[in-house]
Amino acid sequence: MRVTPVLISILVAAALYFLVFERDRLLSFASSGAQDVAAPEVAETTQDAPQEDPASGERVVSVVALKSTASEIDSAVLVRGRTEAARQIDVRAETSGLVESEPLRKGAYVEQGQLLCEIDPGTRQTMLAEAEARVPEAAARLPEAQSRVPEAEGRLAEAEARLEEALINDNAARQLSEDGFASTTRVAGTRAAVSSARAGVQTAKAGLEAAKAGIQSARAGVQAAEASVATAKNEIDRLDVKAPFSGLLETDTAELGSLLQPGSSCATIIQLDPIKLVGFVPEGEVSKITTGAMAGARLISGREVQGRVTFLSRSSDPETRTFRVEVQVPNPDLAIRDGQTAEIVIASEGKTAHLIPASAMTLNDNGSLGVRLAEDGKAIFKPVTILRDTVDGVWVDGLGEQADIIVVGQEYVIDGVSIDVTYREAEG
Repeated sequence: MRVTPVLISILVAAALYFLVFERDRLLSFASSGAQDVAAPEVAETTQDAPQEDPASGERVVSVVALKSTASEIDSAVLVRGRTEAARQIDVRAETSGLVESEPLRKGAYVEQGQLLCEIDPGTRQTMLAEAEARVPEAAARLPEAQSRVPEAEGRLAEAEARLEEALINDNAARQLSEDGFASTTRVAGTRAAVSSARAGVQTAKAGLEAAKAGIQSARAGVQAAEASVATAKNEIDRLDVKAPFSGLLETDTAELGSLLQPGSSCATIIQLDPIKLVGFVPEGEVSKITTGAMAGARLISGREVQGRVTFLSRSSDPETRTFRVEVQVPNPDLAIRDGQTAEIVIASEGKTAHLIPASAMTLNDNGSLGVRLAEDGKAIFKPVTILRDTVDGVWVDGLGEQADIIVVGQEYVIDGVSIDVTYREAEG
């Protein structure tokens, strides 16, 4: 025989008995227990309830306030960013040829002007000698061209004299013909002589211009020969690919025997001293930063560095609406690498603010963040702006030089409520 069903039946019967026959006694017992539990809460509520002012009969709320004096704090803008090399360039060849120098390995430090890649000259020296030989030849043609000018000028003078003579003869023939002393045939002959003399003058002038053009051509020949020499020398200078500035090799230089074409890479150089710290400032903070401002940064390695702002972008990134800022930092030991994460703090103009406990802040009916002040025995709400959050409290702006800030009981009062203020000392 099982015992459990029997026990359950007995318990159910007992419960039904109390619910039906002893109901009043059961409810009385339950009510007395609830009153005992609620008694402390009622006492506590009665203790915290607002009191009445015996003189005016107005309800007065007891609060605790803090007498706060504004202090000037350093304001700063915090930016997340990275390190960036001051300069980085891919040094490329300007001419073609085989590399005949031993390669420098990446990581090596090179000075400005140091040879990186040397290209085989090939026939460039022969081309230079040929260009240099053409210079005297072209220069020798210049005196010959210059000597033709006086000859052309003489021919022009002779042609002009013949024209003058022909004009005199023509004038005389016409006068004699008008008086009846010369025939028409003679007049026509003198006119033909004038036309011929004029043609001779034009021919002489053309010869003079040709002589002068010959001088210009000879001079152009000399300049072309000298330009060929300069081109050949420049081509030889391009055989030596040198470092444009001092820095570290990020890649090996071109291998011995490799063929370089114009535009082929010889090596990549980066300059890490000084190094840049690059960050992107939100548009709400950019007005606090000026070029030349002091800045500090903590690298991901824990190292702390200092520098100055050297660049602040005037246009924002179209996608993030942030502005690029650059801080130049000395890096003589080259310990700071390109691309390290950095937390940058940029100094800005200081502000006057109050240090208050974070718990003293509250919201008004409109949802504005602020604090409640004790003024003339009344509670007044004052909106504030958070400048900085620290372990000691919150620095806020928007209050006067002196303020009595309610730190306990601010949630139980509204504007205009009478308060009984108890002041406490500010924590050092």
